[in-house]
Amino acid sequence: MRILVPVDGSRSALRALKYALSLGEVLRTPLVIELLNVQRRVASGNVRHFIPEAQLNDFYHDEGQAALKSARKVLTTSGVPFAVHLAVGEEPECIARYAKEHRCDLIVMGTRGMNTLVNMLLGSVSARVVHLAPVPVLLVK
Repeated sequence: MRILVPVDGSRSALRALKYALSLGEVLRTPLVIELLNVQRRVASGNVRHFIPEAQLNDFYHDEGQAALKSARKVLTTSGVPFAVHLAVGEEPECIARYAKEHRCDLIVMGTRGMNTLVNMLLGSVSARVVHLAPVPVLLVK
């Protein structure tokens, strides 16, 4: 079973990852975990004329790797095969697209991420993923 776990560095995302790992025992099926970190674009419009694209990409990469650090540690000790991917864009759209393109069977994600201000203004990322996802979404409190 291929399970997508979006990770943003929050405790909620780490709980979701641990829950996803427990599904292998419950379902008695081999798992492959797909970790995905989505970085929101920090620059748009004219700002991009002043910051080189390579510098922005380095920033996204460094921030993504930092957010994935704890999750990688958990997966490395678990022995479960996993892949790591970084994306840049709107979280719900990137998560749903990744699940479709990589033929994930399930998305397991936390209900509270790192950016509560954005959630208050734009709505919950997890609620939007439920709406957009082509596969079942399991939300972990």
